[in-house]
Amino acid sequence: MKTKPAPSLKRRLMVFLLAAISAAALVQGITAYRTALQEANEIFDYHMQQMALSLGGVNGGGRGSQDDLELVVQAWTAEGLQVFQSTARAGLPQRAVLGFADVEAEGRRYRVVSVQTGGQVVQVAQELVVRERLASRLALRTVTPIALMLPVLMLIVGWVVSRSLAPVERVRAQLAKRAAEDLSPVGEGGLPAEIKPMVQELNSLLGRVQQSFTAQQHFVADAAHELRSPLTALNLQVQALQRATDEPARAQAQNRLESGIARATHLVEQLLLLARQEADGSEHLPVALAPLLRQVMTDLTAAAQARRIDLGLLHTEALSTPGNAAALATLVRNLLGNAIKYTPEGGRVDVSLYAGEAGQSALIRIDDSGPGIAEADRGRVFDRFYRTADAAAQADAIPGSGLGLAIAKVIAEKHGARLTLGQAPSLGGLRVELGFRSATRIAP
Repeated sequence: MKTKPAPSLKRRLMVFLLAAISAAALVQGITAYRTALQEANEIFDYHMQQMALSLGGVNGGGRGSQDDLELVVQAWTAEGLQVFQSTARAGLPQRAVLGFADVEAEGRRYRVVSVQTGGQVVQVAQELVVRERLASRLALRTVTPIALMLPVLMLIVGWVVSRSLAPVERVRAQLAKRAAEDLSPVGEGGLPAEIKPMVQELNSLLGRVQQSFTAQQHFVADAAHELRSPLTALNLQVQALQRATDEPARAQAQNRLESGIARATHLVEQLLLLARQEADGSEHLPVALAPLLRQVMTDLTAAAQARRIDLGLLHTEALSTPGNAAALATLVRNLLGNAIKYTPEGGRVDVSLYAGEAGQSALIRIDDSGPGIAEADRGRVFDRFYRTADAAAQADAIPGSGLGLAIAKVIAEKHGARLTLGQAPSLGGLRVELGFRSATRIAP
């Protein structure tokens, strides 16, 4: 089935504009033509009247104007004696009513003016056909400039429309030449105000698609790189389980296999979570921070109690920030989970929520009594799969994938938040501060 071609904006503009110009020119032409005819008739009447007055008392004078306008002139004395007639071909009445009149004689219609001047009655007549022909010539001279300007105006309108739509054609040409993987922004230079917002939204969409595409590429690359070692280890552990000859060896191999499966599962979950957060484009709504902190702490209470860690909420304020509640919960859970994981048994983790200046910002602070992170490593721990030397040495005791802080950083950046690491002054371990630039106090 043949697809119906899309309507052309350029063609539509040209049709409507040229139709409007043609209609305006037609109305103006008709009006000018009729006005010119009316004015010509008035001029001819005035000329006839002046000629009649000028001929009063003159027998047969002034033939030049008569011949040019094809006028018929007659004159009578006060007693009714005809003393002058310019031509004998017109069968006009021998007596006339003073003033203007339309008279029919010998099948012809005349415009007649009769005046009494110099003791005589002078009659000047002009055939209406002649008058209309002369008036039409004058009217046509008036309309001719309009007719000549119409095609010129159409060409100008066509040029203006083409020039105005040239940026749209340029954008179309740019997109048509692109490869499928080219998601760079479209040039906005020279675009009119009506088109620029549309191109800006298109560039925003291309940016989001590029972000999603990049996240997918990172996920595939990370998964291919990081799953190779766990899968190899699982394969070796399966072989060890198969080679076990006695029950204790079999039980040990089975425990190692289960631990390896758990680590691989955790790694896959972290990779999927990182990919989802990088591609997340959900709408940000106000999120109450204090209830969110309490909920995350409740979820991690069992893990803290299992290691006899004192987990406490020292200070909170009624604040909210725009964001995605689920993503912010994941962010806080990763930060607090790391603090619990790396704090030695019997240690302490303190959580606080403060308002910034004028209550327009918010700060979440997590202090622990763990070993902390060396200053040289603080800039690198947010990299994917990076683990400090101490963490790597305790990999068997404290399993991890090196993705927790990387995920936290991605979520923080999505929310315009600042994530910094330092040393906890009171507990001596690590201090993590999560600062939100925009926050609102919640009415109690």
